[in-house]
Formats: sequence, structure tokens, C-alpha cells
Amino acid sequence: MRLQRALAAAGLCSRREAERWIAAGRVRVNGHVAAVGESADLATDRVEVDGRRVGAEPLAYWMANKPRGVLTTRRDPEGRRTVLSLLPSGLSRLFPVGRLDADTEGLVLLTNDGALAHRLLHPSLGSEREYDVTVRGRVTSETLRRLERGIVLDDGPTAPCRAARSRFDEGAGATRFDLVLTEGRKRQIRRTLAALGHPVLALVRTRIGSLRLGVLTRGEARPLSPQELRALRTHAAGLRPAPRAPAARSPRSR
Repeated sequence: MRLQRALAAAGLCSRREAERWIAAGRVRVNGHVAAVGESADLATDRVEVDGRRVGAEPLAYWMANKPRGVLTTRRDPEGRRTVLSLLPSGLSRLFPVGRLDADTEGLVLLTNDGALAHRLLHPSLGSEREYDVTVRGRVTSETLRRLERGIVLDDGPTAPCRAARSRFDEGAGATRFDLVLTEGRKRQIRRTLAALGHPVLALVRTRIGSLRLGVLTRGEARPLSPQELRALRTHAAGLRPAPRAPAARSPRSR
């Protein structure tokens, strides 16, 4: 893996910031000053930033049920509450795998396993995320089919997804359904449903790959069980890029 990508996957910084660290000579790999673009494996290579080894702590895996208003980041310059505040003190340096916006609740995976995080987040591997969605208005079956096929947003068309268990609450004037995505653009669900005329009222992530939120109380966190960790590793190892559609062949001139 490219060194800047490995540092970003380890939750230390963004990829661009990692490139600046490398260019400034702050990063060493197996004793030598690293260069931008070289590769490294945090599991087998000795990678140091400012003299401190990266990935030396034991691997740890936690899940949290993020409440609304809590940020999915390690730190916030404005001092707002982050998902790290849900964890007990004294843990290894963990980072959230992916992000939920401040208004979205639900499952957040936190770890220091950069390789696992990379596979779960890589857009070409299409790891599933499942959400419990509540929107304003009655969502028709045709609207759900449009949602599943994908619609065009200002940053391009959305990938196909799956919607299930749709039910309309007459009293609340709202529809609730399950939605499974394989991509994670910023505020994608909210933007997509707003474009379809159904603003999101509540959004809860309930699954990441094989890992499910279950009965974990909002605002609480716990370590993954051995069974959950084995299943998640098996899921990540089995992810493969979707096959590309064959390019259209030009008709031969006659």
C-alpha cells in the first residue's frame, strides 16, 4: 500500500496531510527517510512519524452507537463532542472507520487496524452499509425503484442500491424503510432522498458488512466479540472489485 494511504488508513491524518509529512522528512520506513509514493505495510514494516512507531499498539476493535450531534472524527478544532468520547479511557489509539454526519445515528466501527479499514472503505470493493431510513411523505414503489437504480446528483450518478421493508405511517405522514448501499459519498442518502422529494427525518446505520448494531444502547460502546471479529475479517477478505462491463465494440466499417 502507498505510504500516504497507509498513514491515512491508520487514522493519523488525511492522505494529503500524510504526503506533506513525508515530503517534510517526518516519516521513516525501516530506518530510512521515506519518499512520497513509496509503499509500506504497517504490519511488517517499521514506520515512524516524528520518531514514534505507527501500528505498534495491539490491534483493537470496538463498536459504538453514535447519537445525533456527535461527530465521527478523532478530534474537532471547535471542541465539539466526538465519537471517541463514547469509548473508555486508556484504549489504544483508535479511529472511526468511515464517517456518519452529525445528524445521523447508529453503528460506528473503531479500530487501529488500517488494513481492515482500507478494505471496508475502498470504493471499488463495495462493502455494504445498511440504514434504517425515515422520510417525509408516502414513498411509492416507483420512487423506491428509482432510488435503487440510482439517480444523478451534483457529483455524479449514485450506484445501484437496495430498499426493503417499506411501511407508511399515516399518523406521522412518514415512510420508513431499510436501505443498503455500497458507496459512501458525503450526505448521500439525505441528498438523494431530498432530490426525490422525501426529506430525511431520521437516519440510523444498522450494519457495516457482517457487523450489526443489534441492541447496543444509543451512546454506548463495546468491544467486538471474537465471533463478530472473525466474521468481519472473513467479510473483508472476501470482498472483490465488481467486474467491469465489457466496452461496447464499434461496428466494422464495410
